[in-house]
Amino acid sequence: MVGVALPSIGADLGLSTASLQWIVNGYVLGYGGLLLLGGRTADLLGRRVTFLVALGVFAVASLVGGLVDDGTLLVATRFVKGLAAAFTAPTALSILTTTFPAGPARNRALSIFTVFGASGYSSGLIMGGLLTGLGWRWTFLIPVPLAVAALAAGLALIPRDRPAADGGHDLVGALSLTGGMLAAVYAVVTAPERGLLDPVTVAVAVAAAALLVGFVSTERRVRHPLIRLGILRSGAVVRANISMVALFGSYLSFQFVMTLYLQNVLEWSPLRMALALLPAGLLVAFGAPFVARLIDRYGTGRVILAAMASLALGYLWFLLTAGNAPHYLLTILPTMLLLGGGFAFGFSSITAQATDGIDDSEQGLASGLVQTSGQVGAALVLAVVTALVSGDEATRRAADFSQFRPGINLVTAVALVGLALSLAALVRGRRVTHHR
Repeated sequence: MVGVALPSIGADLGLSTASLQWIVNGYVLGYGGLLLLGGRTADLLGRRVTFLVALGVFAVASLVGGLVDDGTLLVATRFVKGLAAAFTAPTALSILTTTFPAGPARNRALSIFTVFGASGYSSGLIMGGLLTGLGWRWTFLIPVPLAVAALAAGLALIPRDRPAADGGHDLVGALSLTGGMLAAVYAVVTAPERGLLDPVTVAVAVAAAALLVGFVSTERRVRHPLIRLGILRSGAVVRANISMVALFGSYLSFQFVMTLYLQNVLEWSPLRMALALLPAGLLVAFGAPFVARLIDRYGTGRVILAAMASLALGYLWFLLTAGNAPHYLLTILPTMLLLGGGFAFGFSSITAQATDGIDDSEQGLASGLVQTSGQVGAALVLAVVTALVSGDEATRRAADFSQFRPGINLVTAVALVGLALSLAALVRGRRVTHHR
């Protein structure tokens, strides 16, 4: 909703394009920078209290964001909302994975979880176009009653749990992880504007790397580490996280390119653009409930392979048929349907693989890790895609689709890497089984 409302916000508050970008980047910074800490906090302090407190903060920040008249304050509320979401998102997922045991019950629950996410995405596209006509503030105020309803449901339905007996004493680890992730995400989201080789971008990236190396060093020495690095020794967990990078990195970057093309080149209205992209979200919403049965029958590896194949096929079809002026029925619609199928197959199966076999005491960590991979991976791919397709406004409006093709080439390459990884894992698994 917020992306559609940005032009109206800028006109009303007198914000520059760079300032408007921070309404998006502020949320991404808080969300992507603290997801790992948010997931681990749920493990250590208790999922119920973490979820409810963070959701309350999200509701208040949404309300304040809809009432302020200052651009700086609006960006600040967006950062706070992202921070709150960094705690609610992995906590919600870990509540689900600890409530339902691994297997058919959890797979079904993850499918339902995906349905609600896709429904929110799809309705957000449409509501963003409709609400902006009433006033941009409604895009910030509408989430308030939804968050309050979720808060009331959480109070009534989420069982009480106890904080972990061990852990929670790693203050140096917490500070270095938070600082490192915030610096890394800041470098990524500002790179398109500053440039990949800008001194500030390079300095922040180096600082992020130093903090994260320090974090790893700390976790290896302390008695009760904030994050047990041994979780990354699982090949299935690592593959799931890389697959999530491919899924989110390609999907969100493709949507970004199409938004630029449809609105800036073809000058479509926000609502028309939203309706053009809607089929993918609808396919996820209606198709995700059936994914649990596929996972039960074929396993996560094969379903992830099908997801990556559907994504790659969608991007390849687009490249083969787009030319300099993509036709909606011939090119864009089939692509969106293939991408919707890929996301429907991929999100639940990747999440199931990322959390399978992980002890309940680390489900928040596993959930935060896979969601961080998706968000930070998407930010990295999007930063490069933005650099590839950027140009001055006059050039962009006069250009045909050829200006955007380099971005789609990169998106396709990312999806093909995900497909190759899934195929290699499946072949390796068959060889191991055969030798046994």
